[in-house]
Amino acid sequence: MLTRLANPARFMRLSGTVLPPLALATVVVLAIGLYLALFVAPPDYQQGESVRIMFVHVPAAWMALFAYLVVAVASAVALVWRHPLAEIAAQAAAPLGAAFTFVCLVSGSLWGKPMWGTWWAWDARMTSVLVLFFLYLGYMALVNAFDDMSRGARAGSVLALVGVVNLPIIKFSVDWWNTLHQADSVFRMGGPTIDPSMLWPLLIMGLGYLLLFKTLLLVRMRTALNEAKARALRLAAPQRLSTAPPLPEPEPVLR
Repeated sequence: MLTRLANPARFMRLSGTVLPPLALATVVVLAIGLYLALFVAPPDYQQGESVRIMFVHVPAAWMALFAYLVVAVASAVALVWRHPLAEIAAQAAAPLGAAFTFVCLVSGSLWGKPMWGTWWAWDARMTSVLVLFFLYLGYMALVNAFDDMSRGARAGSVLALVGVVNLPIIKFSVDWWNTLHQADSVFRMGGPTIDPSMLWPLLIMGLGYLLLFKTLLLVRMRTALNEAKARALRLAAPQRLSTAPPLPEPEPVLR
């Protein structure tokens, strides 16, 4: 399957077919999730209406981790198997992951001020998520730091693989250290501890974020392939002109 998709032309055809229904599903699921989160889910008995920030913050945190995993896996495939679309996928996913991480950090600060009395605390969970944001920025900067695009892609891939060690730190930081951040309440041993009236809107928002990521990833990959094709055509144009046969000299006009 991956070998077939390695052909850019085949990928463009398949993604062009999948993209419209995927985008429509993204809009529908996000609309349903936002409606349930803002108007159906009850306020928390302790957090009050501030709990609604959770429906933006928590899915953003999930996607921040998932997007980095996509970057790392694609980077590994690019380094080991030289998959022609792997580097494109990694470089397309990184800005999306950085955006989700930024939303996670900002929404967490907005929630922390009324709940904890502070915008920020240097505990293990928050600090490791901030490190994740810097890893995204470092990856994007490193990829574009070389004139040789292949060298930049390889350097970025190595950084992405090294940064994977931060993912379990983020996940288990609240279990390994005494942090201000509360423990996980959805994906945990023994099942979720959130009431279904809040759990289902949260899961639907998580699905909407996932569909949004996939939609934007396909759009960015298609854009990158089109840009690469345009560059190839620009580079090939002077060569075609230089190898073209000379024009015949005009015949003299007899007066």
